[in-house]
Amino acid sequence: MNQLPNDMENTLTGSQSSHASLRDVHSINPTQLMARIESYEGREKKGISDVRRTFCLFVTFDLLFVTLLWIIELNVNGGIENTLEKEVVQYDYYSSYFDIFLLAVFRFKVLILAYAVCRLRHWWAIALTTAVTSAFLLAKVILSKLFSQGAFGYVLPIISFILAWIETWFLDFKVLPQEAEEENRLLIVQDASERAALIPAGLSDGQFYSPPESEAGSEEEAEEKQDSEKPLLEL
Repeated sequence: MNQLPNDMENTLTGSQSSHASLRDVHSINPTQLMARIESYEGREKKGISDVRRTFCLFVTFDLLFVTLLWIIELNVNGGIENTLEKEVVQYDYYSSYFDIFLLAVFRFKVLILAYAVCRLRHWWAIALTTAVTSAFLLAKVILSKLFSQGAFGYVLPIISFILAWIETWFLDFKVLPQEAEEENRLLIVQDASERAALIPAGLSDGQFYSPPESEAGSEEEAEEKQDSEKPLLEL
C-alpha cells in the first residue's frame, strides 16, 4: 500500500521537473537572440573592431609624433633645409636622426598592413616591429653620438622605444583577447538561437498542465457511500 503513493509522488515530481525545464527553454526570447546575432554580424561586416581601430589610430599617432619631434629637431639645429640636407643627403649613422624617423615609418607600414589591411589575429607582426625597433635603438644609443647633440639625443630614442612597447602591450592585452571574447560570445548566442529554434512557437504553459493529485481513498469512500444508500432507496 505504501509503494503506490511513493510511485505516484515520484511520477508527479518527474512531471514537475520536466515542466520546469520546458518552461526554462521556452523562456528564451528568439527576438533578443536574433538582435544579438545581428549586432555581432554588423561588427563583422564593418571589417574591423573598435579596439582594433583604436590600435591603428595609436600606430598612426606613433608615426606623426616621431615625425613632429624630428621636424622640431631640424628647426632647432639650423633650419629645415640645411639640416635636412645634412641628415638625409649626407646621412651619418652616428649623428643623424633620419633613421629614427624611418624606423617609425617601418613600424607604421608593417602594423597597418598586418592589422588593418590583412586583419591579422596573431602577435608575430608586432613582435617583429618591436624587436627590430628595440635592437636598432639600443645599438644607436651605444654606438652613436646623439647624447652630445642636446636634448633630442635623449628624447627621440626614448620616445620611439616607449611607443613601440606600448603598441605591443595594447595589442597583446587588449585587442586580441577582446576580439577572441567577442567571437566566443557570438558562438554562444548562435548556439542558443539554434536551440530555441527547435522549440515550437505555439507551446504554452497550459499544454504542460499537470492535474492536482487526487486524495488517496476518495474513490473507495464514494463507492461505500453509494452501497450504503442503495438499501435506503429500495425501502
